Amino acid sequence: MTIMPAGKEPEPGAFARAVAEEIRLALTRHRISGAQLAVMIGRSQSYVSKRLRSESSFTANDVEAICRELNEDLLKLITTAIRSMRAQGPGSAP
Repeated sequence: MTIMPAGKEPEPGAFARAVAEEIRLALTRHRISGAQLAVMIGRSQSYVSKRLRSESSFTANDVEAICRELNEDLLKLITTAIRSMRAQGPGSAP
């Protein structure tokens, strides 16, 4: 177990990056900007932007709220992210 200093988030792993990619694709499909998404889920534009760029990870609550607001199937988004992550294979670059 890695102990992180207070306030320091670990870098997003392959799954977190795959989820962010699926969210970016959903935003494109719905023609919604990151700024619009931030308002929809009650987060700051900076918060959402960092996560869409995979600098930080979305929380499970974030993903649930995003799917609800975009009328996206949560299970489908997660399943697609897992498939995408597996297709890239182990040790794939961020």
